[in-house]
Amino acid sequence: MLKQKRPKASVILHVDMNSFFASVEQAYDPSLKNLPLAVAGNPKHRRGIIVTCSYEARAYGVYTTMTVGEARRLCPDLVIIPPDRKKYVAASAAVFTILQSYTDLVEPVSIDEAYIDITDIGGLTNAVGITKNIQQQILKELDLPCSIGIGPNKFLAKTASDMKKPMGITILRKRQIEQALWPLPVIEMHGIGKSTEKKLAQLKIHTIGDLAKANDLQLKTAIGLNGIRLKERANGIDPRPVDPEAAKERKSVGSSTTLAIDETDLEACLKTFEWLANKIAVRLDKEQLAGTVVMIQIRSSDWRNHTRSKTVVNPIYKEQDIYQEAKQLFTQHWDREPVRLLGVTISNVIPVQEVYEQLSIYNFEKHASDNEMEGLVSTLNKKFGTDTIQRGTKK
Repeated sequence: MLKQKRPKASVILHVDMNSFFASVEQAYDPSLKNLPLAVAGNPKHRRGIIVTCSYEARAYGVYTTMTVGEARRLCPDLVIIPPDRKKYVAASAAVFTILQSYTDLVEPVSIDEAYIDITDIGGLTNAVGITKNIQQQILKELDLPCSIGIGPNKFLAKTASDMKKPMGITILRKRQIEQALWPLPVIEMHGIGKSTEKKLAQLKIHTIGDLAKANDLQLKTAIGLNGIRLKERANGIDPRPVDPEAAKERKSVGSSTTLAIDETDLEACLKTFEWLANKIAVRLDKEQLAGTVVMIQIRSSDWRNHTRSKTVVNPIYKEQDIYQEAKQLFTQHWDREPVRLLGVTISNVIPVQEVYEQLSIYNFEKHASDNEMEGLVSTLNKKFGTDTIQRGTKK
């Protein structure tokens, strides 16, 4: 009998750019290096939100979503710079150009992270060497640091990239998960948030090891099919391929953040929506997409979720447009209950080049009256002479 060939083991990398926006600012202006630096929306306002910060700033306790006022109290010498989307998009494109020079099997996850399948370019025998080359090339050519995780699948590669920052290279093999991951609380696992953690706790699942050994039926009943997928990943199983077309097939682009406190201040919530709108706009710009459905997510302090959505006439992709629609939805529907998480999603996305103005009942009437007036002016001028009658303008 012929022996069946064993499937080739995969080698997947997860590249995660370190403090990306802050690092890009330091690359453009080397005088900012080694300084506590933060990129923040509306940095002139004390309640502006920190978008990202350098590791020097993190050493003072500064973190993403903190207000400018809070950050400056922790670090009086904090240098604050407003976001520059064009700069970050250009830097991201340069990073992906380097990654794609190694292999076509590059899957963008966001503006600053990607999966790469290096199995067929020598990863089985020289994974660390290839990874070091990628990391050093990005640093040398773009002056941008990154951490890279190496694993047999996406989940382990992503988990590995989080283990050592900045400029880390970490290998996480399937045989290591029992020792490296199982003792950790489930909230430490990629893909598990507070809501899922709470549901798992009701099943007496507190560690990743507990999840790895959990009852399938209980998991499926409590969380659905996602519970089974999480259990598989807790056991090091993740069959998802690296798909370069995945981003192009995306039907929505969204972002959410858990707030540091149970927020009751409207302005603080709106600042968070500004920050989320910026993140989403950067991703839409990167992928050249626009969408017609805006949805906000509000999670109250007792972890109850509320969503509200609105369909707009013309597809949107600009930060200000996203923020204004999210703001309107939030101010209209928020009942002043303490908020713990806020999110925004733009869906029904299409390529920007396909965007065109769709006439609503209101602007249709305007266009129709304009056409009717032009016809009347043309008729009178033909009868009484050119330029006898001209359209007036509002002052």
